[in-house]
Amino acid sequence: MIMRSTGGRWRRVATYVMLSILVALTFAPYAIMLLISVKDNDQFYNSFLAISVPFHWENYSNAAGVLAPYMLNSLIVAVVSVIGVAVFSCLAAFAFARFRFVGREVLYYMVLAVMMIPSILEIVPQFLLVRRLGLLDTRWALILPYIASGQVLAIFIMRSFFAGLPQELFESAQIDGDSELGTFLHIALPLTKPVLGTIAIMQVLYIWNDYAWPFIVTAQDTSLSTLVVGLVQFQSRQMTSWGPLMAAYTLASLPLVILFFFTARYFIEGLTIGALKA
Repeated sequence: MIMRSTGGRWRRVATYVMLSILVALTFAPYAIMLLISVKDNDQFYNSFLAISVPFHWENYSNAAGVLAPYMLNSLIVAVVSVIGVAVFSCLAAFAFARFRFVGREVLYYMVLAVMMIPSILEIVPQFLLVRRLGLLDTRWALILPYIASGQVLAIFIMRSFFAGLPQELFESAQIDGDSELGTFLHIALPLTKPVLGTIAIMQVLYIWNDYAWPFIVTAQDTSLSTLVVGLVQFQSRQMTSWGPLMAAYTLASLPLVILFFFTARYFIEGLTIGALKA
């Protein structure tokens, strides 16, 4: 019994040590980026991984002055796109899950088939469509394609969630005189917070880190460029100034860190809700 207890304790210790190493390896690049972001070039070349004083906080002010307009553009595009994806995907998924109509399954699988198309193949037809609509060099050239492309995965996730809700919830609401729209607003929608949180985080991450599409559709009006495009331009100007460059990377990642910090609970609930239902 004592040997078994000792063996179990050593396994737990080994597990904790392995997890600690993995966590350290995960956060090490971010720690190095923060360390370099407050150095000048002399400190960077003379003491790469050591703490050097004085700290050059002006690196952050220089980076923020350049990246602020681009960050605002990304924020506007991300917020409007996420709202659009949430609204349209919820309505479409609820219809696919709760309504019976001719061709429902065929239409649903046609929507899912879009997931099989690599996103790189969609750039040319999307660009031609946006140009024909006269939306080039406008924010709508970013927002509308992001809403359209974000629908597919969101509909798939939301439809599975709505289909798993007990039918008795909707029947009781209809007995009380609620309409179909009322059951959606009062019964289904309040239960979707974890799933919507997961979809929102995934959509924001995709929009925030996308480079190719914003670069293509805002090439003539750089004032509408998003953060990643502005970051690449800033990098080309600061190729040998490592402190400001790392400060810019830190500022670019900070909104995502804050977003995940406040929405991590919904994200984890959204990922585990399917397993809990099963």
